[in-house]
Amino acid sequence: MPEMTETRLAYGEALLELGARRPEIAVLDADLYKSTRTVLFRDAFPERFIDMGISEADMVSTAAGMAATGLIPFCNSFAMFITSICYLPIRTQIAYPSLPVKLVGSSAGLTQGPDGASHQSLEDIALMRILPNMAVVSPADEEETRQATFAIADWPGPVYMRLGRYPVPRLFDDAYHFEMGKAMTLRDGGDVTIFATGHMVCKVLEAAELLARDRIEARVVNVSTIKPLDEAAMQKAASETGLLVSVEEHSVIGGLGSAVAECVSGIADTPPLLRLGVQDAFGESGLADELLEKHRLTPQLIAADVRRAL
Repeated sequence: MPEMTETRLAYGEALLELGARRPEIAVLDADLYKSTRTVLFRDAFPERFIDMGISEADMVSTAAGMAATGLIPFCNSFAMFITSICYLPIRTQIAYPSLPVKLVGSSAGLTQGPDGASHQSLEDIALMRILPNMAVVSPADEEETRQATFAIADWPGPVYMRLGRYPVPRLFDDAYHFEMGKAMTLRDGGDVTIFATGHMVCKVLEAAELLARDRIEARVVNVSTIKPLDEAAMQKAASETGLLVSVEEHSVIGGLGSAVAECVSGIADTPPLLRLGVQDAFGESGLADELLEKHRLTPQLIAADVRRAL
């Protein structure tokens, strides 16, 4: 059984390491520092940490001012709140002037679990992706999260990074290299290409193993940067495989699947695209694995839907 860990935990450790290297890094949190794991940074660098309380909109406005003075602020809250409550100040004060504020949404997606629809962010990628100047990152495991944390600190403009509390296996070792705007093919195959992001990458790799038993070879592509999108990887898959599939723990409207559709829609003889995710619905209270099964996001159900589409 592989070791399982949460991307939010890897982020907290990476942020601590980043803070030790770079004195211009500051961290703001909305009274969730234990859950977001910024507590590690708070304890090590209290002079560069601000607990804003339950006031996300005030937090991002404060971060915009800090960024305008030359600091690199990381703003932290649950993904549901940081992308919705503060949408107007993010749009006007951060994205519009393209300030280097790093927005980190923890406990994202269905796997937030028992907290239910009010806390399950199924729209956050869509909200952030549409904003000009905003990059969107959704790492798949602890190593990718660690490297992505360093990468977004160097990114010249604003970034939204999506993290979770759902335990996932380690997919990458120290030799892995994360690069903004680049998708990585984790498994080759000529029958179908499955694009996945975040928690779903490990599920899709398992689904590909199930498909291989039926002699269906699935190419698995980890799309950890949803914006800027690796259009070359999308177009290559569209020209080399007979079916495209997107898998995300997010609404199928506006997220990874929409990004893929927009990218390949102008290509002649584009293969069909099957978008797997939450089908235009709110979440609900339940255990994470129960919710993934209901929305057909388990390896077995992903594989079944791919077989049916083929």
